Amino acid sequence: MAGEEINDDYPVEIHESLSALESSLGAVDDMLKTMMSVSRNELLQKLDPLEQAKVDLVSAYTLNSMFWVYLATQGVNPKEHPVKQELWKIRVYMNRVKEITDKKKATKLDRGAASRFVKNALWEPKLKKALKIANKGKGKN
Repeated sequence: MAGEEINDDYPVEIHESLSALESSLGAVDDMLKTMMSVSRNELLQKLDPLEQAKVDLVSAYTLNSMFWVYLATQGVNPKEHPVKQELWKIRVYMNRVKEITDKKKATKLDRGAASRFVKNALWEPKLKKALKIANKGKGKN
């Protein structure tokens, strides 16, 4: 793994999977170090409330997911542990934030422009047209 040497402590068949796991754990470690290098207050001051909620939710989901993996490595069934409900609650909140974000991105109706568009597109009765033509003709005489 460190030098891609195969160890006799585990079967050869899982060497590739263990190498991938070690690489993934290294990436998680790097991301956590980056995140922990900036104080939370300093980070949140730069973000709007919606972005702050996203950061908090992702952090909570990540920690609970890591705890899920820890339970699995300790032989505890995480599906029967309260962490499952916690992950579900976090997903519900993530969906709420996503709905709010989608609503902000949705196009807004400009009522003035819409009413002008409809008013100009409506059919005008023949009687009004005939009166307009007649009035134009009287003005020329």
